[in-house]
Amino acid sequence: MIYKIVNSYCSDSNEQEDLIQEIIFQLLKSYDSFDHKVKVTTWMYRVAFNVAISHNRKLRTREKHILAMPSKLVIVAEEETNEYDEKIKQLRALIQEFDPLNKAIVIMYLDGNSHKEISEAMGISVSNVGTKINRIKKQLKKKFKQK
Repeated sequence: MIYKIVNSYCSDSNEQEDLIQEIIFQLLKSYDSFDHKVKVTTWMYRVAFNVAISHNRKLRTREKHILAMPSKLVIVAEEETNEYDEKIKQLRALIQEFDPLNKAIVIMYLDGNSHKEISEAMGISVSNVGTKINRIKKQLKKKFKQK
């Protein structure tokens, strides 16, 4: 679960390692205040998403002060992929375009969490989760047809 969230919120392997460590640290640090009324996985999602979103905010602030490298400095050969892998890459790219809340909802939905579990982790109503999931599905279908 943590790896899925981290992969959805950052692509640099060094940043991913940092984010994984930070999420695990925050889970351990906040376990004493864990409310046992919700499932452990729901609580873990909430902590992981909050840490990932905060991490992203810090990165965006930092990126404002960094100059980009020339694009042709390094050329990386692309691996051969099959059609399924390509669709997965497209889906990941489209998910990256969502705002943090919708990104979190779609990740939890694709992980097989119930609307109730998603609502508890995100702090929104169950009906709002259903509405958002339907809108996300429509957006993804539309974007897949455009590609």
